[in-house]
Amino acid sequence: MSESDKYPAESGRRRFVKGVVGGAALAGVGATGAAAINSTTQASGAGGGSTQAYAIENTAGPAPRGMPQIPVEIDDEGYLKGVWPEVTTEQQGGISVQIAEAEDFKGSGETYSTEWFQYCGVESYAGIQPDYDSENYFRVGSDPGYQWQSDAYDEGDRLHVDDFSDYQGWTNGVGDPGIGKGATGRWRSESAEDVIPIQVIKSDRVSELAQQDPWLEASTQDGFIAWLNKCTHFCCVPKYKSEGSAKFGGENDVYCQCHQSVYDPFSIVQTLFVARPRPQ
Repeated sequence: MSESDKYPAESGRRRFVKGVVGGAALAGVGATGAAAINSTTQASGAGGGSTQAYAIENTAGPAPRGMPQIPVEIDDEGYLKGVWPEVTTEQQGGISVQIAEAEDFKGSGETYSTEWFQYCGVESYAGIQPDYDSENYFRVGSDPGYQWQSDAYDEGDRLHVDDFSDYQGWTNGVGDPGIGKGATGRWRSESAEDVIPIQVIKSDRVSELAQQDPWLEASTQDGFIAWLNKCTHFCCVPKYKSEGSAKFGGENDVYCQCHQSVYDPFSIVQTLFVARPRPQ
């Protein structure tokens, strides 16, 4: 399935929507019920609970919070990867549970946990399971978000730093040129039924921010930043410099076409939410 699909086919997505619709009907609060249900609904499973994550900031629209950042690293050949923490086993309620978490991530003083990604049904995806076998590369999906990707890559190719060399002048005709070059893709999704969608940007703004912030110094590399690309409102897949975003002031930001939420990829903030447990 393409990562550009607005809604995942996985049953976790259906459970999420049923909870939202039912909660909104009972509470009579319309779309705000989505945020409340996503933040409070608990189910049996592994991990989950109150979680603090670094995210690209939500600046407009109904999304309750930002989308969680994925720390980036570049291998010796120049291919982009998302960092997956070391997996350990803990006892929770007398049950052995696998946890992927890194305290003091790369000396930043901050904890990076894959529970950041446990929302919108993604917690049930195979790639979010701590022990899923993956090389963690960012790969091109079946329906790339930008024409340059279709010209340069085939589906499944790994994103490479050389293909962002024109980032300082790049434009797709939306917003101001030269802010940064974007790419869409998938992560930890090879041989899996469900695709984890990601977005990457290469920008001098990221490099500048990393010089001033220990977390960004640890979680970005050479101006590259990435995040899990699932809108925290109704789980659609937004895009940086998306067509149609200008009328909502999002032409230089990340825009969700479903309900017009806007995110600033150059403002990384801490968010607090209730991560959904991984189904057992």
